[in-house]
Parts: sequence; C-alpha cells; structure tokens
Amino acid sequence: MKRTFEIDPWKVITHELNPEDKRLQESMTSIGNEYMGMRGMFEEKYSGDSHQGIYLGGVWYPDKTRVGWWKIGYPEYFGKVPNAIDFISVDIKINGESIDLAKDSFSDFELCLDMKRGILSRSFIVEKDGHKIEVKSERFVSIAFKELYANKLTFTNLSNESVKIEVQSLINADVYNEDSNYGEQFWGVLNKEVADKTGRLVGQTVENNFGTPRFTVEMAMSHETELSAAKSENEEKYIANNFEGTIEPDQTVSFEKRVIVTTSRDYDTDEALDEATTNLMNKAGEQSYDQLVKAQEDAWAERWTKSDITIDGDEAAQQGIRFNLFQLFSTYYGNDARLNIGPKGFTGEKYGGATYWDTEAFCLPVYLGTSDPKVSENLLMYRYNQLPAAFHNAQQQGLDGALYPMVTFNGVECHNEWEITFEEIHRNSDIAYAIYNYAKTTGDNTYALHEGSEVLVAIARFWADRVHFSERNDKYMIHGVTGADEYQNNVDNNWYTNATAKWELKYTLEVLEEVSEEQAKKLAVSDEEKAKWQDIVDKMYLPEDKELGIFVQHDGFLDKEITLDENNNPINKVPADELPINQHWSWDKILRSPYIKQADVLQAMWYFMDDFTEEQKKRNFDFYEPLTVHESSLSAPIYAIMAADLRYQEKSVELYERTARLDLDNYNNDTKDGLHITAMSGGWLAIVQGFAGMRVNDGQLQFKPFVPQAWNGYNFRLNFRDRLLEIDVTKENTEIKLLKGEPLTIKLNGEDVEVK
Repeated sequence: MKRTFEIDPWKVITHELNPEDKRLQESMTSIGNEYMGMRGMFEEKYSGDSHQGIYLGGVWYPDKTRVGWWKIGYPEYFGKVPNAIDFISVDIKINGESIDLAKDSFSDFELCLDMKRGILSRSFIVEKDGHKIEVKSERFVSIAFKELYANKLTFTNLSNESVKIEVQSLINADVYNEDSNYGEQFWGVLNKEVADKTGRLVGQTVENNFGTPRFTVEMAMSHETELSAAKSENEEKYIANNFEGTIEPDQTVSFEKRVIVTTSRDYDTDEALDEATTNLMNKAGEQSYDQLVKAQEDAWAERWTKSDITIDGDEAAQQGIRFNLFQLFSTYYGNDARLNIGPKGFTGEKYGGATYWDTEAFCLPVYLGTSDPKVSENLLMYRYNQLPAAFHNAQQQGLDGALYPMVTFNGVECHNEWEITFEEIHRNSDIAYAIYNYAKTTGDNTYALHEGSEVLVAIARFWADRVHFSERNDKYMIHGVTGADEYQNNVDNNWYTNATAKWELKYTLEVLEEVSEEQAKKLAVSDEEKAKWQDIVDKMYLPEDKELGIFVQHDGFLDKEITLDENNNPINKVPADELPINQHWSWDKILRSPYIKQADVLQAMWYFMDDFTEEQKKRNFDFYEPLTVHESSLSAPIYAIMAADLRYQEKSVELYERTARLDLDNYNNDTKDGLHITAMSGGWLAIVQGFAGMRVNDGQLQFKPFVPQAWNGYNFRLNFRDRLLEIDVTKENTEIKLLKGEPLTIKLNGEDVEVK
C-alpha cells in the first residue's frame, strides 16, 4: 500500500507534494478547535486542483433541495455547512511574481501536522527568476482562545543578491461551496473597513425561503512584520492589507497574521458582535506569538494527559490512534452544548457537515471514557432540545411520536435520499441507546428519569405506530426500512431495526417504572399504551435461521447469491480490483448482491455484547464478516471489537488497522473528500472495548485484556465514575492504577480486584 504520509508517532508528515494527492493531503492536515476549522490548503496561491475549505461550528445554510421528482414527506431544504469567508489567504510575490507551487520549481518540501501541539507547519525552497527563497509557514486555530487563528510566515533569501517581496493578506467573501446544489454563493457582505495593518469584514448568509436563521460573521485581521505597509484595498467582496520590502542575502523576514472570528450564534446584536470582535482583537494583541503558541501547547498537553493511548511495538498503530483522537477532539470537545459531531467535521463538505446517528452510537462511548461526564450529557441534551423538531419529522411521515433525523442542524430532517433518510429509522433506537449507555456507564439515572424519559416515550410512540401486526404470523413487523447496511435498501424486517425497536420499548417501560409521580403525569402514558408496547415486545418478529445458527439480516437476505463453504460460512467472491464496489459497480448490482457495507446484525450484537452466547456471536461473525466490504467508515471498529471478544486476534488487529488508519492509508479511496471524523472513535473503541475487553455490567467495570501478537503492549487512561484509571497491558501482565478518586472493585479476567 502506497502511503502518502510517513510513519511518526506524533506527526502526520510528508516530504512530497504530488498534485494528484493534493486534496488528500489537505484532508489529512485539517485542523480545528470545535469553534472553527479548515482543510490543510496552502495560504498562498495554488493554481492546481485544491479544495479550499474553512468551516464554522454551528453555522449552516438551507440549500434548496434538488431531486429528480418530489415525494410527499421530502424535507423542504438540504442543510449545508457553508464554506466560510476566506480569512487565511495571502499572496506572496517575489520580484513581482506570485509564489505558486503548482507552477514553480521548488525543493526541500515538508508538510507536517504536529498532533502533540495542534500546529500545522510547512516549508520549502522556491526558485523565482533565478532567486531562491526559503518559505516557512506555521498556523493553528487556538483551543485556548477559540476565536483566534494565527499564522506565522518567514522568508529567507538564499540568493546572492537582494529580492523584492510583497505580501497581500486578505479576507475574501467571494467563496463557493463545491456541494452547492445550484452553484449559488451562500455569503453576502454587510460591512468592511481597512487600515494600514488591519482590516475587518462583516458577512451574512444570504436570504433563504425557509425561515431558518441567517448567520452573521465578523472577521478582523492584524499583522506584525518587518515589511512596510503599502496601500490597502477595499473592494466589493474582499479587503486586503499589502506589505512590501527587500530581503538581503541570508536575511530572514517574518510575517505574522492573526484573525479573530465571531458569529451571531454568540451575540444578539450587530453592535455586540462588533464590540466583542474589538475586545478579542485587543486581547490577542496583548500576547506575543510565542505566548499564543505556548497556550496552544499547554491546552493540548492537558487533553493528551487525559486521553492518550500509547502502543509499544507498532508505530503505525500508534500514529493511527493519535490521529483518530486528535481529529475527533479538534471537531468536538463538549465546550458548546449547541454543537455536535459532523461526519466530516471541519475537513470537507460531504454529508453537508450535519449531525448523524454516528454521534450516539460511536462517539458517545469515547467521550464517556476520555472526558468529564458533562460532555456526554451535552450530547444527550442536544437531542432533547431538538425533540419538538423530531415530532415534526414524524408528522411529516404521518406517524405518531418522534422521529429523530438522519441528517440535521436544528433537529429537522434536511437530507433527501429516500432510502436512507426516511427508511434508516433505526437511528431512533440508537439515540435511545445513548441514554441507556450513559446511565449504565456513569451510574447516574438523573437524565434518563427526566429529560431522557421524554425522549424515550416519544420514540416508543413512534415505534408503536410504525410497526404493523401480521395476523398470519401472529407477529409485529417493520417493513420498508434500510438498516445500518445501506447496500440493502427498502427491505422488510431488518433484524437490527426490529431488535432495537423491541429493546427500546422494553427499556422505556422499565424507565417508566422508576420515574417520579410528577414526571409520570407529565409523560401521560396510558395503561393501554403500556399494554400495547408490551405486546409488541412479546411478539416482535426477529428473523433467524436455526440451521445456520444466525440472525438473518432481513427477510430474503438468504435468497441472494451466497456461496457457502464446508462450514456454512460465505465465500467473498469480489475481485480485489473491483473494490470498493461503490466505485466500480452500478447501484442496481450492489442492491442485488449479498455484500454488506457495514456492520448491521453485528451492530446490535455489539450494543448488547454480553446478552448473547459465545456460539451466537461466533456464528454471526463468521457468517457476516466475509460478506462485509467495510465501505462505511463505521464498519471496521465493530467487527474489530467482536473479533477481539472471540479472540480472533489476527482478524481483530487487521480490522483495528483498517479503522485507525482508514484515512491515513486512504482505504476506501475517498479521503480527499474529507476525513471520517465520527469514525475516528473506532480506534479507541477497538483498543479499549476490543483488545482490553472493557465492559460495564451491573455497575461494575470489567476488563478481559490481551496484547496483539505484533505489539509489546499498550497503555490508556479511562475516566469512570469520578475516577481516573491508568490501564497498562503487556503480554505478561495487566496493571491498573487509580490516579484519582475513591477505591473501587473491578473485575479483571473474571476475578474481583480492588484498585486503590
């Protein structure tokens, strides 16, 4: 496998600039701080193929829906994260010619994302008109000062004679989204001003016809440099500060750009927004660049102290898990309860930058283990606050209760692929599972018995209306759905959907037994409703094949062209040169095939791992894994955990590598579109729940660890019920230390052990 970046435990680094890999490199070197972020595009001009992308947390636009024909129930708009007004661009000229690495001769190229410090740097020597100039760039979005972007450039003259240098620094509203349905721009300019070394531009998302809020953004820039200020520019869609000077042989000149970004999400009036921008700009000006860097380094050091996983004996695996955690925490760290985790984060426009079920299913367990419980509670409150919109979504489909969206910014469904958006309704149970998982892990039922109970009841009412009763089979069924496996659309009785709907109704009935009398009155669940829900629980149809010993993914699945070996396990017959199949096969061929995009039956088995026998887990894994092409980024971690549980060590390591290095090694040939942020949870899950066998059962923390053959050991920290634990696993021993909190008794390899 060709690797675009070198192996390094703390860095994503390359010394090559291949134009064909430019978008891939931009995705891989994305940076963010939850408030804002950007792809790793160059600051200076680059005339080759590139995806210039800057994105702001919580800022979105309702792009007009574009479909072949309209169906009742379609959402009114397709939500998009707008490519933000460009505040990073600089045009660097040497003797009057712009530096452009798509055209210029250059050497000594290095591009490096330092994950330990959260800083992106780049250096190269460019030749212009016979002169050689070394250019170095360092930039970051501060996690200690969320509104701050900082960029420091240095220019060293390696020639024997002086050269003239000009730097134009811009804030430019003339930007486009590559995924705009009709090629329209999403930003207009409200106001702008410019001085010799500073400038300010206020933009606003353009009008829409759907009544959703318009967002105002203010960006202010300032500069420190030995270069002299030249005439500034104030044009229709951009402002620019210009600087110029002469660099003598062996002389180095620096250029520093700072930008403050504020949005109307945080301020009620234009005056308050303007005042805040001024105050923040003054605050940034009180600190040197080195002080700002030090604050960034210290803040990242604190995060790594809580969450770092070290792997002894495999640097590629080590790089993978740190890349996962770095990008996940760059996207979301729980500081703003209004935000959530988009599948691409700040790294691209695919999926519209919205919230999916990925958060509850895959990301919540990581935050439960690596951060304060308040972070996870914020994720739960995000859905609770959007409950009215979930009622609206269900009503649009003519159903009772609440239907949480497949894709959303504000709780209202805003995606229009029918087979996914309206049929992948298992997401309702995934959101309910997050409530259960939070209570089980933290031991705190407060949310479940209050806000959570409202969510659970609303979802239960949806399921009670969405199922239908088959008189012929004396069973409740759910037809016309798409499970987690999106390569099987519009199927009947998807096992995962049916099984989790049954569980959700059962769990809701259990919670209703524990809520206060006051809360019960608020929920107003009648005895008739409870009886109906219990009847569905008792009579839910769950397709199963006793002879094969498996839960059948959906009705008719076993009628597909499946070739079995002597052990009744499928044989994968997809030629290697036809993978990924979604880039080689027609959609018709994919839908008719038995090949699975991601864990489906296994997804539900992972949720309730210890409720199934060893034989059930083994038979279902052995049957479905050969058919799974793992073309969803969310697939490999689930299979890795299940393989580890079954002690299929070689397979579990293979799948860990696939999830932890999915983007680093571009497994699915799609990383150029942006990173798979929500799947960045997978590396942590595969190690902690997989190799270390971490579970919480009956309130007790449990481990059943092993070390993969290719590793010498691994070490991680875990937050659990006001305690901080350090777990160190080697091939000879497992040592668990209590770093903070009260003693507790855990179960290690089936034996109770007190940790003090």
